[in-house]
Amino acid sequence: MNEDLKVNLSGLPRDYLDAAAAENISAAVSSRVPAVKPEPELVVNPWDIVLCTSGTLISCENAIVVLIIFHNPSLRAPMFLLIGSLALADLLAGIGLIINFVFAYLLQSEATKLVTIGLIVASFSASVCSLLAITVDRYLSLYYALTYHSERTVTFTYVMLVMLWGTSICLGLLPVMGWNCLRDESTCSVVRPLTKNNAAILSVSFLFMFALMLQLYIQICKIVMRHAHQIALQHHFLATSHYVTTRKGVSTLAIILGTFAACWMPFTLYSLIADYTYPSIYTYATLLPATYNSIINPVIYAFRNQEIQKALCLICCGCIPSSLAQRARSPSDV
Repeated sequence: MNEDLKVNLSGLPRDYLDAAAAENISAAVSSRVPAVKPEPELVVNPWDIVLCTSGTLISCENAIVVLIIFHNPSLRAPMFLLIGSLALADLLAGIGLIINFVFAYLLQSEATKLVTIGLIVASFSASVCSLLAITVDRYLSLYYALTYHSERTVTFTYVMLVMLWGTSICLGLLPVMGWNCLRDESTCSVVRPLTKNNAAILSVSFLFMFALMLQLYIQICKIVMRHAHQIALQHHFLATSHYVTTRKGVSTLAIILGTFAACWMPFTLYSLIADYTYPSIYTYATLLPATYNSIINPVIYAFRNQEIQKALCLICCGCIPSSLAQRARSPSDV
């Protein structure tokens, strides 16, 4: 009788009171149990996607050049050995960009960072050094035209290859052997985990090689103009024809050197003046054009070469087009 009176005095039904009590108990329990936060979703940087795409294109394009030179035994002259070295270096650079993307989002560790950056530094260094070696070879082929096709040239080419790859591998091993900024972030450059001093050495080395290439190409231009003038006099060509041929040669050299500078100079200068405190978008914006140089290299140095064009046609269709077989080499094909 007393219980019924209490319920009537509250003015609320019994089932409503039971539900309210259950809610209070659940609220008290939930306040004591820590809330489980949802795991953050993996966010992929669009710049990394672009770099990975660039690396894939670099790998596919240069793999074709490496296979052509390796498959054709006739392409063993010093010039083709250096072109193969360039293609191999760019191929490894493309693979390094792909591995960097995979490790950055799927297998994050200090060891993978060091190995990846070491591969990228070594391969891009070998690419730039191979470009310098090709420039030296072109200069020697014009300046010492009579003695170029000798055993001494082949030996000198192998010496250059050993030196450039040995130097590049040493540069790539520096971060792995301990010269990195993983323990002291204040020493980091724009490319972590490279130190600021390491990046400065790479940048200064690039500027030195660019200056040397510029000087060699100036000498090549002089030799090409002199040879074109001699050919015009011997065959009684018109002055207009001599001018057009010389202009093609100079234009080709200007395109080669201009492309190289346009691709690498922004990142080189930025690495000298910036450090890890600068926004990463500037690093991506200057590094991406440098990767484009490895995309352009096969077009300039390999696919424009007549012998590689013939070998590619033989592999693809089993024949050589008559227009390609009858084409004569001109002074502009330098």
